[in-house]
Formats: sequence, C-alpha cells, structure tokens
Amino acid sequence: MKLLFDLFLTFSKIGLFTFGGGYAMIPLIERDCVDKKKWITHEEMMNITVIAESTPGPVAINCATYVGLKKKGFWGAAVATLGVILPSFLIILLISFFLDRFLEIKWVASAFRGIKIAVGILIVDAAARMIGKMKKKPLQIIILSASFAAMMSINVFAIRISTVVLMLAAAASGLAVYYIKRRKDKGVSE
Repeated sequence: MKLLFDLFLTFSKIGLFTFGGGYAMIPLIERDCVDKKKWITHEEMMNITVIAESTPGPVAINCATYVGLKKKGFWGAAVATLGVILPSFLIILLISFFLDRFLEIKWVASAFRGIKIAVGILIVDAAARMIGKMKKKPLQIIILSASFAAMMSINVFAIRISTVVLMLAAAASGLAVYYIKRRKDKGVSE
C-alpha cells in the first residue's frame, strides 16, 4: 500500500508542476523514477520514451502506466496514471469555469508566455539528455543527424508531412538496418 501511495504522490507532483505536456515531463519523470527512487533504469527510460511516443496517448501517461505496472502490477499502473492525470484535470476544470476572464488578466497572460519558453527549454533538455546517453556508434550518429536535418528542413520550409508518414519511414529505416546487419552477420558466420 505504501508503494501505491508513493506512485500516486510522485506522479501527482510531476503532473502538477509540469506545463507543456509529456515531453516537458520527461526530465521530471527521469529525475524521480530513475535517479531518486531507482524504479527504472536510464535505458528503460529511453525505451519507455520511444515506445510511449509511438503508441497512442500522451507520453507522460504512457510512462506513468509503465512505471506503475512494473512496480506494482495493474493497481500500480492505475494509481500512477491517475496521479499524473488528476492534477491537470482539476486545474483545467477550475480554469474552464473562468476561462474568458482568466486569460484577460495581464499577469496570467504574461505567465503563460514565460511558461511557453520554459517548456521549450525542458523539451530541449530532455532531448539533450537522451542524446548524451545514446550509444555513440556511427550508425546512430548518422540516423540522428539525418533525422535532425529532415526535421529542420520540414520546419524551415514549412513542408506538411504527416507524423504517421515520418513514423513509418523511421520504422522502415530501422528494419532495413536490422535486415542488413542480420544478413551481414550470417555471411560472416558461414
């Protein structure tokens, strides 16, 4: 029961103090679940992030569900997921009652502009940490560089490409690399 309460409290804190969605939550999830509590490893965190990004649903919810499931099964997943969702839900519910007047308050509008900048920094920080922990093999560096160049080109030239197409292209590239390596390894062993 203590672990369930800890899961709920940890993910509630993450949900309450993180603006900007799942990517902004990644550094906090990593700090609490990997560094402080040692519930998962850095490698698992990277895998969770990749899997959570490629499955339906918000990244933070998928991460919370995985960590909860790993630590305490079904009830751990339910409690961690509820913990990460509940603060945002309650805040949005409260704001919705006063939304028109809320956004007209100058200091609130200014705070949200500042929060946007902080969210961008948190997302860049999460990416930098993941890149720092990535295995520095030539193939990974090539894929990272090509992905970054493609992303920048798409943004700079305002090219409209569906994220589904990008995900399928990334999956096809990964499978092609796997197939080539497998054939090469079979050729060496024969």
